[in-house]
Formats: sequence, C-alpha cells, structure tokens
Amino acid sequence: MRVVIAGGHGKIALLLARLLTTEGHEVASLIRNPEHTVAVRDAGAEPVLCDLTEVGDNELADAVKGCQAAFFAAGAGPNSGVDRKYTVDLGGSVRLAEAAERAGLRRFLQISTMGAGLPPAPDMGEQWAAYIDAKTKAENDLRERDLDWTILRPGRLTDSPGTGLVTLGPPSVGRAEVPRADVAAVLAGLLLAAPTSGMTLELISGGTPVDQAIAQLTG
Repeated sequence: MRVVIAGGHGKIALLLARLLTTEGHEVASLIRNPEHTVAVRDAGAEPVLCDLTEVGDNELADAVKGCQAAFFAAGAGPNSGVDRKYTVDLGGSVRLAEAAERAGLRRFLQISTMGAGLPPAPDMGEQWAAYIDAKTKAENDLRERDLDWTILRPGRLTDSPGTGLVTLGPPSVGRAEVPRADVAAVLAGLLLAAPTSGMTLELISGGTPVDQAIAQLTG
C-alpha cells in the first residue's frame, strides 16, 4: 500500500515511516523544509516538498496521487503562535482531508491530542487554548467527511523507548504518558484495522500489547 504522511519530519512521523516501510508499504512524507530530506530518506520514505499551508490544490493533489491512505501527523510545534495552531493543526488537516476526498483516498488517520473536545483549563494560557481548539475543530471537520477516518488522541508524549504495551480505547482512558514509538506502532497497526473507521481513540502507556489492544477494538 502507498501512504502519505503529512508532517513527515516529525518524530512520530519518522518512526511511523520506518515501521511502514519495514512492513512493505510505500511512504510519501510531506515536508516543508528541504533540509529534512535526508532524515526522511533515512527512515525509508520518499520526501515530498509540500507545505500544506501554502501549496496549491493541484500540487497537493499530485502529492497524494496514487496513495490509498493518509496520516495527518503535522503540528505547529510548542513554540509557535496562536495563528500557526490554526493554520497547521486545523488548516493542514482540513486541506489533506479535502485532497484525500478528491483523490478517492478512503483511509485517513489523524493524530489529535488528549484533551481535544473539552474546554482547555483556564490557567493553561492562550497558546494551549488555541491548540486544543484547533485540534477539536480538526476532529469535527474530519467526522463530517466521507472518509474511513480514525482519530487517535495520545497522552503526553515522551521520547522514552517504546514498550509495546499500551492502553487504547474510546474516551476516556485517563491521563498519562506514552512514548512516541508506541504511538507510531499503534498508528501502523490501525492502518489496516478497517473496523476502527469512525472511532475516536485515546492512547496511553499500559499493559496490553499493541496488536492485542487493536484486536480488542475490532473484535
């Protein structure tokens, strides 16, 4: 299967690309900085220069052409301003979903965040509030589309080695950490788990192997 990953130079995206290519999939990773080409290639993916906030519709259509699935793994980053939260975390997801619909690409997996769909804590500041609002609106937009979508909300991300053991389920599984490597493993497992289409899932570290956690959802 050929898949496209938006936000291809992100930490989760690079881990995901390596997993998917190891499993025999072809991966096109969208990046906006040409300096990220080498890292993307090292992960086994094909780098595609494509800034979702600026690229034209025709160029975006070319980027997803021939793909059967899309992962939205882009994000504005913790040091970005309020406007960037909306142009990337919301606008980028909307544009990729629109391109998927036009291309007839059915499977769409969106990385959201724990806390989406809920009012942000009042003491978390303007940037956090914008981030949660952008992620919530991106989720809501995706739910209205004719796509086989799955939304994944991981807990607080860490760079610890993956354990392969998780807690995965519909909201709410509780608040806790999860290594990015385990998020990537769950995303790779969800790709072909068609019965999870239409599900919003939360993910934290736990005691269930990834394959079993996904099977429990689809069984």
